[in-house]
Amino acid sequence: MEMKNETAVIEEIQLKPSYNLPIILILTGISLTIWQMTAGIIIAVIGLCLLIQASIIKLTFTQTALVLYRQQTKIRSFPYSDWENWVIFSASVPVLLYFKEVKSIHFLPIIFNPVQLKSCLEKYCPRIENKTN
Repeated sequence: MEMKNETAVIEEIQLKPSYNLPIILILTGISLTIWQMTAGIIIAVIGLCLLIQASIIKLTFTQTALVLYRQQTKIRSFPYSDWENWVIFSASVPVLLYFKEVKSIHFLPIIFNPVQLKSCLEKYCPRIENKTN
């Protein structure tokens, strides 16, 4: 009797960061300071925070869950089996990912490659109705 040693290939896809949204917010905030100093500064600071987050936060798609990391430290895991729906808001300029789990909802700014994000969502959550607004 011959036994085959089959090793399962564990595929993990870590999304590349996208600095588009943070840079747009920073530039918008800077230009807005000409007309409205307070609003411009607030928007620029939000953009700066997102810029820092884009370089620190990592999203990884595994076979069973979307995993959130801060640099190398695992923060949270979102098993696909708990997902009910997901939507990427604004098809032309993706800015926000919404996904609903059985017990909670989540909003994530698109600080990751939006094409790669959508591709992974469609691959790992094909049963979910994926409307893009």
